[in-house]
Amino acid sequence: MYVELKNINKSFGDFKASDHVDFQIEKGKLIGLLGPSGSGKTTILRMIAGLEMPDSGDIIIDGTRINDVPANERGIGFVFQNYALFRYMTVFDNIAFGLEIQKKSKKEIKNRVNELIKLIGLEGLEKRYPHQLSGGQKQRVAFARALAPNPHLLLLDEPFAAIDAKVRQELRSWLKEMIERVGITSIFVTHDQEEAIEVADEIIITNHGRVEQKGSPIEIYKNPGTPFVAQFIGQSTIIENYGALKGFEVLKNIEKAVIRPEFISISKKSRLKQYISAAEEGTVEKISFRGSYLEVKVRVKDIILTATRTMEDELIEVGETVSVLIYRLYVFDENKTYLLENNTMEDKNPVFI
Repeated sequence: MYVELKNINKSFGDFKASDHVDFQIEKGKLIGLLGPSGSGKTTILRMIAGLEMPDSGDIIIDGTRINDVPANERGIGFVFQNYALFRYMTVFDNIAFGLEIQKKSKKEIKNRVNELIKLIGLEGLEKRYPHQLSGGQKQRVAFARALAPNPHLLLLDEPFAAIDAKVRQELRSWLKEMIERVGITSIFVTHDQEEAIEVADEIIITNHGRVEQKGSPIEIYKNPGTPFVAQFIGQSTIIENYGALKGFEVLKNIEKAVIRPEFISISKKSRLKQYISAAEEGTVEKISFRGSYLEVKVRVKDIILTATRTMEDELIEVGETVSVLIYRLYVFDENKTYLLENNTMEDKNPVFI
């Protein structure tokens, strides 16, 4: 493994920012550190960079323990969410800064900077200053500056946080493509699960200073390993009386469940052709336009569920009585998560995750 964190602990006063953190990262991977605010993800990033010191545990990069190695000797590039560009330096000089610190020759600096300017698609803007750039252009310059000294590892702290939604969407694809082309092991922090799912090769989910789960975006989404992940990932509705729904038996000592929109199908009352006996009767409470789809709130046995419908689906209205099929749900106790399939539709036993 290229990056390893072994039993890392870090406290700020009474606050436990990292609590026995352990994980490994393969070389060349793009990893998303995902979690809510205060979950410890940025502290992990800063400890790897050498900007914070762990209270205990080992940080290992390429087989070498780096706890006592100064930040400027770790061979790590860091991209900050606020860009941290030098205001009175041009694009060229901002990118060249790390190379000048390394005392590279003028020829080497010029060649490397021009190579990176071409890579990030900002040819012709070399003499501009940060205030003359858009947010997306600034982030590209910050990315190039971090890459200029040829670091072994790239760290990005919420790299899209200061950028508007449309540009952020474009930069996600750009960043993933750039890192694949460069081939550098990278870790980025985000609280946006859509961002992590779209960009990362693997996701590490943090909560209260602990690592909850690590895996590919698909694996984590389809197989949440802990109750926290089941509730955190996806657009989840938490219910406490799932036994009232058709096809779901209450597991012993497990009262709560999570239902995602993709687990639900809503049909007009007279249009359902299959699994009629499994369908619940629901009342449409609210319909919200979300651009490419409609979000529907439907009440079933005093439970408010969230489902989605495409723009091509037959129109339904608020107050309308509809047929609601619930295919599956996650149930959980304090420690474990289980997937339950609707046994009225298909006879399956619960699957332990």
